[in-house]
Parts: sequence; C-alpha cells; structure tokens
Amino acid sequence: MSNAIEIMPPLVRRVRAYFAPVNRLTGQPTLFDPSQNGAFAFSSPPSPWVDLGWIANFKRQCGTKIVPVKTGAPATTYVQARTDVEATVHLNFESWGKLQLSLAAGTQQMNLLLPAADAVAEGSGAMAASAVALASGSTTSVLQVGAASAASFAVGQWVAVDVDYTGQTGYLGSGVSGAYAKTALADVNYVRRITLNVARIASIANGALTLDAPLLAGVPTATMKVSAVVGFCDREGSSFFQEWSALFAGEGQQGERVLWHYPRLQSLSGAAEANVASTGGYEKVMLGAAFRALPVKDLVDGETVVCFRSYVIA
Repeated sequence: MSNAIEIMPPLVRRVRAYFAPVNRLTGQPTLFDPSQNGAFAFSSPPSPWVDLGWIANFKRQCGTKIVPVKTGAPATTYVQARTDVEATVHLNFESWGKLQLSLAAGTQQMNLLLPAADAVAEGSGAMAASAVALASGSTTSVLQVGAASAASFAVGQWVAVDVDYTGQTGYLGSGVSGAYAKTALADVNYVRRITLNVARIASIANGALTLDAPLLAGVPTATMKVSAVVGFCDREGSSFFQEWSALFAGEGQQGERVLWHYPRLQSLSGAAEANVASTGGYEKVMLGAAFRALPVKDLVDGETVVCFRSYVIA
C-alpha cells in the first residue's frame, strides 16, 4: 500500500475561473463532476461552463463553527457539532469582459445600448435605438439579420440578443437571470439592457453577423432581437444579487489538479477594483469580486454542502 505522505503538495502557479448559470426560479445550480470532467482542457471547459480566464489573489475562507457538546458534572465534551455553516471566496479577475464585470459588480450590469437619436441623457444609458429582428436560420454564433440591417453593425462591435420587454416581473434575461423586476417598466429594451446574452461581432457577410463566441443562452428564439452595445455600466447600491455556479482550477507541475467547485455563489460585495503597479508608470486596474457560498444537497447521501474540493491525480 502506498504511503500518502510521499505525495508532495501541488505547485500551482495560477488559478483559473469558470462560471455557469444558476436557475434562479428553481435554485438549480450547474454541477461539475470531477470524476468525469476533472481533466478537461483549461481553454475548453465542458458546457455550459464559461472560461473567465486567470484570476489573482484567490482566497477562500471557511467560517463554519465547530462547537463542543458537553454533558455531565463536571461538564465534559463528548461530541462536537457544526454550527453557522459559512464559506466565502475573494478574488481579482485579470481580464475584463461582460461576465467578469457583472460578477465584480455584484448587481445588475447594464448594457449601454446604442442610443436613439436625440434621446434624453440617463445615468445608466439613454433610451436605445430600435432593435433589429432576427431572421430564420440564426444559430448560437451566427445572427441572420438581412443585408440592409447588417449594414448598420460593424466588426468588433458588441451586441445584446434577447426578447422585447413586455411588462413582465420577476427574474429577467435569457440563459442567465440578469435582473429582477419588482414592478412593470416602460422600456421595451429593458431585457436587452440587462441581458448577459451578449457577444462581439467577428465578421459580417451576406446579411449575417458572425460572433466571436457562442451566445450564453444558446440558439436564439424567433422573438429575440439584436441591439448594438457601446459599453457596460453597473450601479452601486442597486438591489439585485448576482448568483452563479463557480469552478476554480489550479494545475500542479506534474499535471495534478486541485479543483474547487461552488454550486452556488452569491455576490458578497459591490463593485471594487485593485490597482496594481505595471510597467511605464501605469497601474493595472483589476476587478475585485467577493462571494458567499450558498448550500446544496448532495444527492449521494443528502448532506448539505457549500463547496466540493477535489484533487485529481496526475
């Protein structure tokens, strides 16, 4: 029988982050199975996990309390019990993108839609120009809009793809909930304003917009429309909480891996940045994010779990 103490601790240079949707209506997270997928290629995670790149200052903290249960005279500890199960995660994203910005914001992350002519100024973006309807044949990475409409877009431009807002309340956004509407609103573009179903145009030809990455919500429905996006905006103090499934992976020098899977992470703080000294007198602005882990039931034995830590052998 091999001696476990002969295994050296993994030498991990960096940790990579992957996030996947949580169904907010049902509370159903995306689960990661380390026995089946533990050796996945870092640049190609299993669906529906989204690669958010390398992270820095990864710190996970266990706040679970273990208390003695005493009995007898004098009081003597006979058993122990866990109380106040708690776990938090802190990190800095080393790259900026729609999802990184949303996770770091902690709340709704607004798409700055291309404004309509003479629109009134607003802090989170003016009223948007009319959205473009999708034609049949659109896929997760190719949007059919017709030659005339395609001429209004440009290569490198971001687009938001989602349905019109028609007064619905509750969680909004296709694929991933991007906001929660408490009352009916008047903005027909509101779902596209908060959707995470966004991508960048890689090429335009024959009335089709080819995207640089598949849409998070999958194949667009017939009722979805496309709006051009000029940027992103988040608001300190708004009420919505981001919630995602998360997977953090570190690979050792011998090919072994340490995986930390949090089925449900909910934002713990608002938008924050960390300025790190860079070359030429500049400072690199890194997105800071903090999360609290929420519980799930492990179907293997019904135990309540907030995090799965796995060690995958080289």
